[in-house]
Amino acid sequence: MKNEILQLLKESDAFVSGQYLCEKFDVSRTAVWKAIKSLKNSGYEIESVTHKGYRLVSSPDIVNETEIKSRLKTALIGNEVIVLESVGSTNDYIKANAHKLKDGTVVTAREQTKGKGRLGRVWKNKKDDDISFSFILRPDLAPMEVSAITPLCGLAVAKGLNEYFDFDAKIKWPNDIIVGNKKICGMLTEMSCEFDRLEYLVVGIGINVMSRDFPEEIAHKATSCVLESNKEINKNQLLAVIIKEIENILLGGNYRFNSQNLEEYKAYCATLGRKVTFTRRGESVEGVATDINNDGELVVTLPDSTTETVFSGEVTAQGIY
Repeated sequence: MKNEILQLLKESDAFVSGQYLCEKFDVSRTAVWKAIKSLKNSGYEIESVTHKGYRLVSSPDIVNETEIKSRLKTALIGNEVIVLESVGSTNDYIKANAHKLKDGTVVTAREQTKGKGRLGRVWKNKKDDDISFSFILRPDLAPMEVSAITPLCGLAVAKGLNEYFDFDAKIKWPNDIIVGNKKICGMLTEMSCEFDRLEYLVVGIGINVMSRDFPEEIAHKATSCVLESNKEINKNQLLAVIIKEIENILLGGNYRFNSQNLEEYKAYCATLGRKVTFTRRGESVEGVATDINNDGELVVTLPDSTTETVFSGEVTAQGIY
């Protein structure tokens, strides 16, 4: 009921009477008052006037469960949303609580102190500056069938950012999101398996939203939404847009690449056509990224015109950080 009351307040420019809310939801005035109090505790400024009712004055500028859910209409991902004040890692939180979390649950936090990137790197953010979130999936797939999920999430985030902002986000294979030649978002996928059965999969995504200053060692290769766009940013709305895009792409393709999303991924992939360097059997190899195959792997054409398929590891792309 709390989310429904919030939606009514958002849609009204005038006061909404307590009596109307009681009749609308068939509840007591005490129940309405408790819902309003809960919204206020979540950071909403709501004016209460005797004989007039309630009026929404302002919404909180922090990630907020009620605000996110009021903007989401999804079938699976985001049906349950958990917002934490502070957490070491949203991925670790999900893994520790996987036994009691529903399929599609999204966990986000105002502050993440020990966020994890690829190859053991630590991803840190200031409280309320950026968006850090993870979600759990339990698709009926074998472990070797989930390889497309991470790059498809990269496609979804790039599309979501471009839908919300006026910049041109691209993908550095397989799933880093860049604007220009600087990184704006990264993600990490982890999974738990039992023999040949996938128990669950966790996708963690970190987006630089309000950050203006970065540590010296990454300042030359990192950027943020606020640095790339003049648009006023509502983090809850942005998160809802991205979650909806992730669901559309993952569920629409049954967690796999199909002809449509593969062509979209190629169009968004800034790595294609560039000189790249990767490691093969302990040696550094150079070539040109020429294609993405049906499994989301990078096809590199070597100087002798042979091709090599890269499915994991670090790939350096010329001109991208």
